[in-house]
Parts: sequence; C-alpha cells; structure tokens
Amino acid sequence: MLVEIPRWTNAKLEICKEEYMNPIKQDVKKGQLRYVNNVFPHKGYMWNYGALPQTWEDPNHVDPDTQAKGDNDPIDACEIGSKILQRGEVVQVKVLGILAMIDEGLFVSFVTYTAITSIKLFKLPFSCSAVHANNVLLPPYMSFYTLRNNNM
Repeated sequence: MLVEIPRWTNAKLEICKEEYMNPIKQDVKKGQLRYVNNVFPHKGYMWNYGALPQTWEDPNHVDPDTQAKGDNDPIDACEIGSKILQRGEVVQVKVLGILAMIDEGLFVSFVTYTAITSIKLFKLPFSCSAVHANNVLLPPYMSFYTLRNNNM
C-alpha cells in the first residue's frame, strides 16, 4: 500500500495520475484545497489512508451490486494498524476485508488492511475470518466515513 494520508491528518491527498511520476498532491474541488473535518473524538483520518499502485477502478465497468461505475482511480486502501505512517511510505499489508462505497455517484472499493508489523499488536491471526474482522472494524469505520462524507 502507498500511504497518501497519514493517520490523524486532515489534508485530502491523492496520487496525481495526470502528472509525470504520479506525485502525491492535495486534492482540489471547486478551486479549493480539500481537507477532512475533525469528527469528535477523532482528528482528521482515524487510520492511515492510501492506494494500491498499479490497480484501477474501471470507469467503463458497472458494478453488478451497486450499479455504479468505477471512479477511474487506483483502489483505495485503509491501513488500521497503530502506527502513524508517513506520506509516500510503501507498506506491506494483509487484507482484512473490502467495503464497497459510492462517492459522488461513482463506485469506490475501500480495501481494509493492517500492516504486517501490526498483526501481533491487534492479535489478528492470519486465519482471521472476514466476519470477525467486520464485526470489530466495520462499526467505527462506517460511522467515521458517514460523518466525514456528510461534512465535506
């Protein structure tokens, strides 16, 4: 996973697909730099947020479950380990689950990960079931992103 937005920061950063070498730049919407609002008790993003390089959400493919097209970006990733990672850092991660979301009418799949170095910290064995991970991770994740999207 390539870290775009470190944990507890507010600036909305993304891989810039249009520029040479694909730098990580702050997202702009309607001419304004984008930030995520603080949602009590959290400051900024509650986890490390990034993308999977060399992946892509196809804007010509309609997802059969959501009936939405891909957002033409790399697949989003959310790393839930305890460390604050650095922007631009590449980390080896373990997939815990996938959450399909619609953002401005486009399909976005958020893949939830934990860094390999955080597995023992969270006591999640490599055989951790998706059901167990969803019961632990989904409630705070959904509450944060629901509040965040309503405040952006």
